[in-house]
Amino acid sequence: MANRKAALVMSVALIAVAGCAKKRPPVLPPAPGESTTAPGTGGETGGQVGTGALPGSAEDFRRSVRSDTVNFALDSYDIDPDARAILDTQAQWLTQYPNVRVTIEGHCDERGTREYNLALGDRRANSAKNYLVARGIDAGRITTISYGKERPQAVGSDEGAYAQNRRAVTVVIS
Repeated sequence: MANRKAALVMSVALIAVAGCAKKRPPVLPPAPGESTTAPGTGGETGGQVGTGALPGSAEDFRRSVRSDTVNFALDSYDIDPDARAILDTQAQWLTQYPNVRVTIEGHCDERGTREYNLALGDRRANSAKNYLVARGIDAGRITTISYGKERPQAVGSDEGAYAQNRRAVTVVIS
């Protein structure tokens, strides 16, 4: 009797599993990076329209603004004239796309303690945020985060690497 019961349970389980088998769709979607239209026809491919980025996207932001990165002097979070020019182009783009939200990341070079660099990175991110807000961007659209020295852009212990790592980066939130 136990063998019959076990065989019955196994049969029911096999039937249930067979009923859940996934059937192949009649038309497969294109693999990542493949186009659904012939080259040069101007159709949509991979989130882009033609040769340009989708308007309001992170790629459009990077292509449209002077830079997504503002650099700072040693132990500083002051917005210099070059940073103002960069942030002005970001403010223009953000004004054009009022529903887009961004995060400004504050970064430092490897010198200093972890705590000091987290605080300095926070001041750098907020300095860039405050400039954008002063240019008319709603503060609710901008979040800030400090990574301190934890995410260097350039690896090295020389002034060239340090200068690249002292930055605030504006990232479009998808």
